[in-house]
Amino acid sequence: MSDERPTVRPVTMARLVETAFLCQEPMSTEDIEEELDVSHRRARETLLEALRIDLIEEDSKHEEDNQQYRTTPVGESFVSSVRAEDWSQVSSILATRSPHYRSFLEVVTDEGPAQLDTVLDQLEEQAEFTPYAYNQTGIEVVGDWGERLGTVQRNAFTGEYYQPRSEEPPANFHYALLEIYDDLEETAGVGLRQRYLSIPEVRESLCASLELTRESFDAALSHLAAENVGKLELSGAPMDTGAKDASYGIKEIELAADDSLVSTSQSTDRVMRGIEQYGKRYYYLTVHDRNLNYTQP
Repeated sequence: MSDERPTVRPVTMARLVETAFLCQEPMSTEDIEEELDVSHRRARETLLEALRIDLIEEDSKHEEDNQQYRTTPVGESFVSSVRAEDWSQVSSILATRSPHYRSFLEVVTDEGPAQLDTVLDQLEEQAEFTPYAYNQTGIEVVGDWGERLGTVQRNAFTGEYYQPRSEEPPANFHYALLEIYDDLEETAGVGLRQRYLSIPEVRESLCASLELTRESFDAALSHLAAENVGKLELSGAPMDTGAKDASYGIKEIELAADDSLVSTSQSTDRVMRGIEQYGKRYYYLTVHDRNLNYTQP
């Protein structure tokens, strides 16, 4: 591993992809600076992190004062996986080559759902006799990689990290939903309960509890509502509803449309989505009858 340093550099997934792609032809720091339209310092930082995780290597044909970099076989595989939108393979390559990312995933798997402070404490404890170090910025960097690649999810309301282990909702999904519903229901006064709950908030809590993907939750809730008409009610919301607001963004990634450069289009959306059923979008749910039926779709 080249140019070792204790902490991970603040380099985004998009920059790693672009750098590995561009260096398929030898590139200098100045070339990367121009191609990516970034400062010299940022170009250098990106190159050094890509170098450290073996996506690129120094081109031995050039002198030190005119150093250039080229993509390694690992970097070629990385770019190919991005082209194929095989995000699990991209994550696997990073986990193999980046000790910070690998350790982060291990801690989240063992401790999740876990707050950033908990993850940081565990990483610092594990790194005591290693050359590596961790801080909040570093965790947010590798956490961003994991979230965008779908390897980890972060509760958009509480900030807890966890690994979604299942694509399929469990057979007891309806019971788990009722438990979360009860936990989130707030007392509005003596003998009164809040009946309509935010679907985004229910989604985030239930996915963290079951370590379930958000897509699986949406499919399961839509199926459950269709199977329990009159028992479980979904309702819409005005455009400015607070049900759409979250403290943390839902981070996603997709291949950019520009064929001239393999890059990634990344979003960080704090406006949460509801669920769609029969062409309509719903943001709230309420339970009228707890005797729900659920057949796994």
